[in-house]
Amino acid sequence: KSKPQRRSMTLHSTITEPTATVPARTTSNPLLSSWSNEPFHLPPFKSIEPHHFEHAFEIAMASHLDDLRSIAESEDDSFDAILAAYDRAGGELSRVSAVYGNYVSSLNTPQMQEVQSKMAPLLSRHNSKTYNVPGLFEKISRMNEIKKDKVESGEWTSEMGRLAERVYVKFVRMGALLGENEKAEYADIQAELATLQTKFMQNVLKDEEEWELILTSADMEGCPPDAIAAARKAAIDRNKTEDDAHLITLGRSTVEPFLSYASRRDLRKQVFEAFATRGELNEDRDNKKIAVEILRLRKRQAELHGKASFAEYQLEDTMAQTPEAANKLLMDVWVKAKEAANKEREMMETFLKESGECLEGGIQPWDWRYYAEKVRLAKFDFDENEMKPYFSLDSVTEAVFDVSKKLYGLKYLRRPDIVTYHPDVNVYEVRRDKENGEDELVAIFIHDNYARPYKSSGAWMSEYRTQTKNLIPGTDPMQSIPIVSNNNNFAKGSDKTLLSFDDGITLFHEMGHGHHGMLSDCTYEYLASTSVLKDFVELPSQLMEHWLSEPEVLKKHAKHYQTGQVLPDELIKRFKAAQLFNEGFATIEYTSCALLDIAIHSLTEYSEDFDLAQFEKEYLEKMGMPQGIIMRHRPPHFLHLFASSSYAAGYYVYMWAQVLDNDVFAAFKETGNVFDAATAERCRKFIYSSGNTIPPQDLFRMFRGRDPEVKFMLENRGLV
Repeated sequence: KSKPQRRSMTLHSTITEPTATVPARTTSNPLLSSWSNEPFHLPPFKSIEPHHFEHAFEIAMASHLDDLRSIAESEDDSFDAILAAYDRAGGELSRVSAVYGNYVSSLNTPQMQEVQSKMAPLLSRHNSKTYNVPGLFEKISRMNEIKKDKVESGEWTSEMGRLAERVYVKFVRMGALLGENEKAEYADIQAELATLQTKFMQNVLKDEEEWELILTSADMEGCPPDAIAAARKAAIDRNKTEDDAHLITLGRSTVEPFLSYASRRDLRKQVFEAFATRGELNEDRDNKKIAVEILRLRKRQAELHGKASFAEYQLEDTMAQTPEAANKLLMDVWVKAKEAANKEREMMETFLKESGECLEGGIQPWDWRYYAEKVRLAKFDFDENEMKPYFSLDSVTEAVFDVSKKLYGLKYLRRPDIVTYHPDVNVYEVRRDKENGEDELVAIFIHDNYARPYKSSGAWMSEYRTQTKNLIPGTDPMQSIPIVSNNNNFAKGSDKTLLSFDDGITLFHEMGHGHHGMLSDCTYEYLASTSVLKDFVELPSQLMEHWLSEPEVLKKHAKHYQTGQVLPDELIKRFKAAQLFNEGFATIEYTSCALLDIAIHSLTEYSEDFDLAQFEKEYLEKMGMPQGIIMRHRPPHFLHLFASSSYAAGYYVYMWAQVLDNDVFAAFKETGNVFDAATAERCRKFIYSSGNTIPPQDLFRMFRGRDPEVKFMLENRGLV
């Protein structure tokens, strides 16, 4: 999950009517201090407590509205007085919101959850208010009207014209053209959505925190040593005093290894069913009801914009533009993936028959990963556990840093002296050599890798500060340097933390998002970094994944954590041969989620007795969901869809971006060198550095010289 569009996390919303005067400041609130005494103007992590946020938001929201009123009331109608000032407006709120957004994802303690529940509707109210400041939209609209002439005359740069367009589009999509009654209703909808989405997220977090299964070492039979050690460490960390206690929680990095290797089918079933029903494990916090109410509110939101469905409204401002276009890509892949997955199941059934095993009910979802590993070993003589000792977290981190340096010249200098919000979090200076031989500071990088209580599941990139050149004269230039945070959820080992290959891909993926933030080179923060159209935002991240499996990277960095032995050529060969096996399963897991997302948001009404679980069941039956596979994210815990609106009717973007990323990587391969300097420089310029200053389809054409082709993605997934 990437950083939301600029200020959308900042402003998941809005306040009630503004007070006549700015609330009184206090010098004791670290969120409102200058931070100039902190290294690189980082947040004063050691001083921040949950109770600081409410007062800081009150001050910052009022200040933001004052900034916007000043723009609206100014007699100066120049670009600098309107759009450049708008880009800078609410700087204090952006700063507070960035810390807040990271805390509710990475350190969402019960105290923080209380703050989040209270602030969600208030922030939403504030967000709506910012688009309804009297006189402001008229000025924004005027800027949009004159942009073409100004750019053509050379008075404005193309980036200035793009800023005028994107700000205008955002105002319209936030209801600026609605009547007063409709604007009030729209603000109410946004506030209610903020509350429901927060509750949805917290319910999933509580299920993941509370559910646990205590096992003995005998119960862990079949699991690799690192998974057993991680389960033992989890038990100790949660104060399970039994000498032989091993703990399975609902973190994906714990669940998937257990499902892949645990011999006892009854325990696999127990773990799988709990994992698949997150968000509905407790009747008092059933997310299905919350999700349906969210769907109804989004439908009304779309109606106010004159759209028949939320999917139609949401995809209007994307590369796909329509649900039909996104659906076509997904269906083309779905048909091929079903064929592949059904063949994979047939291979597992043949294995069972030949080994004399009989499974009651056939291969079920809690069996698929287990028997896929058996077939992988039998057919390809490859066991992924052979790879794990060569994939310590340390070695994969070194690998991603090395790839980053070879491609984009970035160097990472760890700063153990900098205190953050948790002892496990690492901070790095990111530097790059200049032409004169000196090096320059490019970014600050925060790496938060381990799963822990009160941390959201999954992996994501966020920012504490977004790159910009639009600073008020006299501002410390450090304020233009981005602060990028990558967050993973790896199960911490008792000695070395060993990763699966998929874990390594996740780390590389998030570094791709990180590059998007660190390499951003835009004038205006509103257009910088990941503030691109949603179906372009996953291109930089998914592109980065390709380098981990390159032999040149494996031979240099995949070293045994105990012996230092380099990953043997023979093991790489077997890994490559087995790499595409089970790709049908993985593609079905994802594509079913994306298809159901569009289907459910394309409905034009939700009846009083609308049953989300029944819709899911009937839709997947109609689509011919292969036996033994379920959606990777079922609706009650589908955070991409229901913890915010960012990816709602937009989960397809990962597949859309795969078409792009495989095509871009093919450009590297065509040179005969995956680190080709000229190709990397074009990639930096057009994929990572340009943000939203140029339409994404134009950026791709500038890099590739043509429109994208789907064949590279199908080949990469073994679907042709």
